[in-house]
Amino acid sequence: MKQRIEAATEGINVEIIARSSRGDALQDVPLQTVEGSDFFTQDIFDALENGDADIAVHSLKDMSSEHFFGANKFAVVDRDDTRDVVIFQKDIQQKIAEGKQIVIGTCSPRREEMAMGFLQKALPQLNNNFRVVTKMIRGNVDTRLRKLDSGEYDGIILATAGLNRLLRSREDTGVKKLLKDKKLMLLPLIECVPAPCQGAIVAEAAPENIRAVQLLNLINSNSLMTDCTREKKEAVQYGTGCLQKFGVTTFNRGGNKVLYAAGKNSNEEKFSKWEGLPELDIANKKFFSSTDHMGEFFQYEYSAESIRIEEPVVYVANYKAVNDHNLTGELNGKRVWAAGTKTWYELAKKGIWVEGSADAFGLETLIPVWKMPLISIEKNEVAVITNDQSKDNWRQKGWNVHSTYSLREKQPTVISDQIKEADIIFWTSFRQYQKYKELLKNNVQHVCPYGETAEQFNAAGLEPVVFPNIKAFQQWRQTFGHSISVA
Repeated sequence: MKQRIEAATEGINVEIIARSSRGDALQDVPLQTVEGSDFFTQDIFDALENGDADIAVHSLKDMSSEHFFGANKFAVVDRDDTRDVVIFQKDIQQKIAEGKQIVIGTCSPRREEMAMGFLQKALPQLNNNFRVVTKMIRGNVDTRLRKLDSGEYDGIILATAGLNRLLRSREDTGVKKLLKDKKLMLLPLIECVPAPCQGAIVAEAAPENIRAVQLLNLINSNSLMTDCTREKKEAVQYGTGCLQKFGVTTFNRGGNKVLYAAGKNSNEEKFSKWEGLPELDIANKKFFSSTDHMGEFFQYEYSAESIRIEEPVVYVANYKAVNDHNLTGELNGKRVWAAGTKTWYELAKKGIWVEGSADAFGLETLIPVWKMPLISIEKNEVAVITNDQSKDNWRQKGWNVHSTYSLREKQPTVISDQIKEADIIFWTSFRQYQKYKELLKNNVQHVCPYGETAEQFNAAGLEPVVFPNIKAFQQWRQTFGHSISVA
C-alpha cells in the first residue's frame, strides 16, 4: 500500500502505523460465539476516528457490510487469488491409508460447511474408514502453520491470498520454511465457494479528510470495487457476521463477469445462485442438451502401450484418460491437477493425490493460478493426458501431451432424431457437434461451457452462447426448465 500511494503521487511521505485487533486478541474462542462484528477492523477504524491515521487498510473480507456501505470513503486497491487452500502434514497419505481420523484446523463455519464434505471425497481413498473432522484454530498465518508443524493438526485451511502475499514479501516471515515438505490442496471455487471479497485489500478514509480521499481515488480499482460491492450486496441477503456458512465470488471468463453464491443461509437452508448468466430466447423453441445423454455419444478404446511421463506435473483432461494401473502408480509420483470436480473425485478413488482443478473452466484458466508463489508451476513442466482426437489441438497450443485412449462413435437413433428437431443445443464438447453437424437445422443456436469447447466453436466461426461451466448451465436450466420444449 505504501508503494502504491507513493507511486500515485509525488512528494508524499507515508508512515505506517501498525495496529492489532480484537480478533487477534481473542485467540482461544471461536469468533462466532462472541457478540459483535468487525473483530479484525474496528481498532483500525478507531485510528481514523481519533485522528491517529489518515488512511486505514484492511482485508475487505473482514469488514462488515454495514461499515463498507457507511459514511467513509473506500478504495479497493488489490485482489489476489480468492481460493482457500488446505496445507497438510507430509505424512497425511499414510494416515489416510491407516484409516485414521484426519483433523483439519479451521475457525470458519463456511469452511467447515463446505470443505469437510469435499475433502472426505477428494482426498485419496486409500481406506474406507478414514474420517475428516475439524478442530478450532486461531492466530495469524505463521502461528497456524507452526501449530500444524508441531503436529496439533493434520491439515489447516488458509486463504491462498494471504500465503501468496507473505511469500512475495521481502521480509523473511518464516512461512516458506514452514511450508517446506507440506502437501497442499487448492480448494475448488464451486464446491468450496470463497468468502465475499476474499483476497481483496481495501483502504478507507474519513470523508472530511479531503487529501486522503483524493489519494484513495487515485489508487482505487474501479473494476475491483464493482466486483466487491456486488459481492457484499449479494452476501447480506443470506446472513452476516462470523456465522456465515456460504460464499460469494466473481468469475471473469472471456470478459464476462458472473457472480456465484452458494452454501447455507441464516435459516440453514441450502442455496446456489448464479447471476449474470447468458440470456437465451427459448420461446416456442425445441431444446436439446447433451448433458441428458452423457455416455451415449462415444465409447472408449484404450491403448495397450504404457506411457512414460517425464514432466513433473500432470493435467488430467478427463478421468477416463486414467484407466491403467501402471499409469495410476506413475501419477502418484507427480503433481496432479484435474479438469473438474468429477475428474478429481474419480482420481481420488484410485488413490491419487490431486493438488487442484480448473473448476471445469478450462486449462488456460489455471495458468495464472500456477504462477502464484504458493504453487509455482511453469507451462513446460506440465503434461496433458487426453484422448487421440484431442492431442493435436493441445500440441498446437504448446502443451506436452500424452494420449491414453481413443473415442469411437456410437450411433444412437434417439439422439439423432432429437438433434434434427432441435432449435437450441447445449454441447459439452466440440466433438459432439462434429459428429452430428450434418443433421442440424441451418439456424440452430449452439450453447456450450467456457473453455476449450467454446474456443473450438469460435474458431469454427459458430459464435456459441457461452455459460461459465456445465453447473452454471444446469442452474439456468432448472430456473427456466418449465419454459423449455425438449427436442
